[in-house]
Amino acid sequence: MERKFITTGDGSLTIQLPEWNEQYHSIHGAVNEANHVFIKHGLQHYVAAHRPNQLNILEVGFGTGLNALVTHNDPISRTIEINYVGVEGYPVTLEEVNKLNYPKILGASKEAFIKLHESTWEAPFKISEYFQLTKRKQFFAEIDDQDTFNLIYFDAFGARVQPELWTESIFLKMFQSLRNNGILVTYSAKGSVRRAMENVGFKVERLPGPPGKREMLRAIKT
Repeated sequence: MERKFITTGDGSLTIQLPEWNEQYHSIHGAVNEANHVFIKHGLQHYVAAHRPNQLNILEVGFGTGLNALVTHNDPISRTIEINYVGVEGYPVTLEEVNKLNYPKILGASKEAFIKLHESTWEAPFKISEYFQLTKRKQFFAEIDDQDTFNLIYFDAFGARVQPELWTESIFLKMFQSLRNNGILVTYSAKGSVRRAMENVGFKVERLPGPPGKREMLRAIKT
């Protein structure tokens, strides 16, 4: 499938799949979306509410590594031990990674960004003192963790092109993967997605969305 780079609304790049008319990140701003959905309403919200000393994060759709980078770049990652697990079925190449401008846009470490992608798959890798990454080459339907994570970043391709990733069976796996009071955040606000989450036991909140989207969802395992 053809892949090309496009510039999004905040100046950051993303990878586009023309055949699907789909991007890895929002065309209105890749970095802005990551910060709004996964950091503000995910990481920062959870830490403010629960004050953990240690945090287990699952990212469903590791992709370009942007969400891992914004997490590593947040001040929280210098005070709380973070075990970050990224699941990806089709990893991007190092050649593609080297074209992305996320460290420049964020004022983040280029070295850390490259480490995220050069680290060995299927094994824990220390990116910095408080941040450990484990990448798993795995399809989402194969996730079978139980009561493991405090926080899930659900960043799959949209339901328009991959509806099978936004079903009750997938969200049941997410529910089972979370610890009690764990949360899942996603950019999607589709009614069918919200209902699928609620049907497996999540309490779902609609929140203001990132640029270009009216709403997003945050789901809580109560």
